[in-house]
Amino acid sequence: MYNATVLHTTLLTPLIMILQVRLDRDDFEFIPGQFTVLGLKRSAPRVPEADPEEVSVDKPDRLIRRAYSIASGSGSKDCLEFYISMVTSGELTPRLFALAPGDRLYVGDGSKGMFTLTDVPPDKNILLVGTGTGLAPYISMIRSMALEVRAPLVSLAVIHGASYSWDLGYRSELESLDRQCPRFRYLPVIVRPNIDKSWQGHTGMLQPLLMRPDIGALCGMPIDPQHTHIFLCGNPVMVESLMQILTPLGYLHGTRQTAGTLHLEKY
Repeated sequence: MYNATVLHTTLLTPLIMILQVRLDRDDFEFIPGQFTVLGLKRSAPRVPEADPEEVSVDKPDRLIRRAYSIASGSGSKDCLEFYISMVTSGELTPRLFALAPGDRLYVGDGSKGMFTLTDVPPDKNILLVGTGTGLAPYISMIRSMALEVRAPLVSLAVIHGASYSWDLGYRSELESLDRQCPRFRYLPVIVRPNIDKSWQGHTGMLQPLLMRPDIGALCGMPIDPQHTHIFLCGNPVMVESLMQILTPLGYLHGTRQTAGTLHLEKY
């Protein structure tokens, strides 16, 4: 049932983790932005911080499976990385957070999802907007395609919202790219500066930030559908509200039948 081994776990906070696994196979294919499935048996241990759970004694080997976006670059064929937030009342994440290097788990046979850069013309800028672990598909895009293939022909920016600065996963990696790549911008935003008092960057919800008249200057690109495609990923409330803001500006939500300039993924 299990077909992968834990290589490394990095706890950014008690509730946010980067999980790296090695697959038993070496030919796993995916497009940056896609997701796959992770799974553990119901009998797998859980972290003490999890909410109490009534375990069904008659089905201890039932496989609990959930979909997670892949954060690793697409050049990796046998190792995958995931950016995971724990839901203390959930079935799977309290078990994932109990994993240690060498432990075994299930990874889906393939990847799925339409939240990719495939339909973005090569001459268009890209703005990636996400909250929490909704950053994961963007990390895969950045590591795989966005900077290597497009830069320096187009601009790319990432806006990442989190509660506190310590919740900003991949911050060092993105800050380094911001310093090194003239056409890449990283805008981290926190919503609770009253607690995170040392924070000197942007604060508040993402919606007001996107409505600022200088948002184009902050992102290093014009924010209009003629020049820039926008991706939204994470909290459904954020995705819905920004869609309502961007649609009157001429952004069109893409579907399987119609290519658009606005791409959505709700977590």
